[in-house]
Amino acid sequence: MKRNLIRIALGLMLGLLFLGHAAKFYQIPLLNTLDAFVYDARLRLTTKGGIDERIVILDIDEKSLAEYGRWPWSRDKLAALVSGLFDRYGIAILGFDVVFAEADKSSGLDSLETIAGDALKGDAAFQAALKTLRGSLDYDRRFAEALRERPVVLGYYFSNLDQAERSGALPRPAVAAGTFAGKNIAFTAWSGFGGNLPEFQKNAVSAGHFNSLADFDGVSRRVPMLVEHEGKYYETLSLAMVRVLLGQPPVVPGYPEPGMLSSRSYSGLEWLDLPTQRGTLRIPVDENVSALIPYHGAQGSFRYLSAADALAGRLKSEQLKGKIVLLGTTAPGLMDLRATPVGSTYPGVEIHANMIAGMLDGTIKQKPPYVLGADVLLLSLCTLLLAFLLPILSPLRATALALTALVAVSALNFFLWTAGLATPVAAVISTILALYALNMSWGYFVESRSKRQFAELCGQYVPPELVDEMARDPERYSMEGKSEDLSVLFSDVRGFTSISEGLDPRELTQLMNEYLGAMTQVIQQNRGTLDKYVGDMIMAFWGAPVAAADHARRAVLTALEMQVELRKLDAPFAERGWPPLHIGIGINSGTMTVGDMGSKVRKAYTVMGDAVNLASRLESITKQYGVGIIVSDATRALVPGLVYRELDRVRVKGKDEPVIIFEPLGTAEQLGKDVHDELKLWNQALRLYRQQDWEQAELQLYNLSRIRPQCILYEVYAKRIVYHRDHPPGDGWDGVMTFETK
Repeated sequence: MKRNLIRIALGLMLGLLFLGHAAKFYQIPLLNTLDAFVYDARLRLTTKGGIDERIVILDIDEKSLAEYGRWPWSRDKLAALVSGLFDRYGIAILGFDVVFAEADKSSGLDSLETIAGDALKGDAAFQAALKTLRGSLDYDRRFAEALRERPVVLGYYFSNLDQAERSGALPRPAVAAGTFAGKNIAFTAWSGFGGNLPEFQKNAVSAGHFNSLADFDGVSRRVPMLVEHEGKYYETLSLAMVRVLLGQPPVVPGYPEPGMLSSRSYSGLEWLDLPTQRGTLRIPVDENVSALIPYHGAQGSFRYLSAADALAGRLKSEQLKGKIVLLGTTAPGLMDLRATPVGSTYPGVEIHANMIAGMLDGTIKQKPPYVLGADVLLLSLCTLLLAFLLPILSPLRATALALTALVAVSALNFFLWTAGLATPVAAVISTILALYALNMSWGYFVESRSKRQFAELCGQYVPPELVDEMARDPERYSMEGKSEDLSVLFSDVRGFTSISEGLDPRELTQLMNEYLGAMTQVIQQNRGTLDKYVGDMIMAFWGAPVAAADHARRAVLTALEMQVELRKLDAPFAERGWPPLHIGIGINSGTMTVGDMGSKVRKAYTVMGDAVNLASRLESITKQYGVGIIVSDATRALVPGLVYRELDRVRVKGKDEPVIIFEPLGTAEQLGKDVHDELKLWNQALRLYRQQDWEQAELQLYNLSRIRPQCILYEVYAKRIVYHRDHPPGDGWDGVMTFETK
């Protein structure tokens, strides 16, 4: 864990960076962009599609402008349109996505009034005619009368562009001033407005603003359901129309009961209720008392009819009867096109249609203020989980964990979306990706570099599998000198001088490369550390740098396999005219100093000490006994389960204490009955020899020589018996053979 503290700390710091964004201490534009992209993608993926036939958009389109002239049309035409929609077609409600802020002077009534009050003031006939015409020429009055006692909802707008702009009249506020006193609610507030003429507003049943909120990227995703102006709260056009449809129920603010996700100090407004006799219609709102627009689909999700056709009476009754009608425009010149998640040029009037349908169907997504806390909580959990786990996992498992976290977070987010809750996800996803990238980068640029350096240092003498094992946790392994219980092996080619004299340099090089390659492969297959080559000599050890409790067993088995592998070289060597090789191997186990030793010019990871020197001496005396392998009694004691031939008690040069030496033969199962029988005879001969019973010992050696006539070991002891007969060793003899040379 200690070696991962830096990575864990960096991961936590990275998580805190994203937490600050999620908690809205500051904003990271890239995350806002990603959240907007995800929101739009989810919305497009889950739109209903098709056409909602309940709502009709009466379109002031290019056809209407071509037939009846540029907008605004005279109010007599609009009065005729309103009357026709209700009387001829029987619509349920009419909403205007336009504002009538100025008086209509297109009839010429003002000019006639001026003449009547000036040049023709005394002309009774003119005055009488004017009185008769005044009703038909007062287009605004005709339009106001058309609105009277009909379910017509006017539209108007708020603005902050000009603080002094306050034209026309506002409707009664949907929620009275003081309703939200003491509540910390971030209403959208505007200081200016553009309303309808007071006469129109007085005769209309209601009115609603047609402002929408463009997000940072200019896309319309929300509509402010209630906005604040001079302490009063005004509703949007779509909400006003729904209220009229439902019989003008009051707007009741909705607050959650204190519980798991809210507290007594939490004053967030989460919904607006419209109570009716048939139940309560609930409209979810966010922290700005805005509602997410529940887009039904791309443009054209509602039936569009030309206003010119309606005005001319060319529509069929069933096209409008009982419909919710919105009068708006899609003509590009009238500037009512918005950027939306479902289209870059989307008519503003269709936004109101989507809102009306969403309120009636209850499909408006919730985005209550407590979502911020949920986002912070989820992000904190992901940060803690990944910051602590990714550094300790392998790259494959770390990838699996990060991928699982991504899938789980994305699935949870999409599930909440389908359940009606719009939650942010960019910060959490970015945190997962950033923590994964941090750990993978760290692994590649920092750990991989140290591992590569470690592998370069150790790969020359440590088997690849041990290098991989060490590289996974290099801090556990040190090249510094230390004292350890290890096993060391020395191997040397017999008669190498004569072999080298019989081959040219190129062939000798090839022979040694093949021999050393084969022997090294055996050593490394048994997890041995290759120490060095000295001419034809090989030195290797077990138990370091990777600890191995069975270091002695691995060393002995390696020696046996080296002898077997050596014989496999006989045939290919013979084909090339090379002589067969014979090697002697000495093995000892004990306490040694191991570490990276040398000078500034050159260093090597090696072992030193008396135990190492003894192994070297044992290798050199193998030729004295005519055996391929000699191990010390210390090694034999550590490797039970093998069959050994005791060779002698020796005192090698440089050591005063005698050592019992053995030749490992293999496992009992590997050896035939004849070998076991021969071994019994040998043990008897050795016992008789040490008892100085020369005649019986010699007889046993004679029998053994008949079994294996070329065995040097038996010849050695036969010669010793001849010597001891002439030079009796005496009663204090310990049977130890002392070697004065290396």
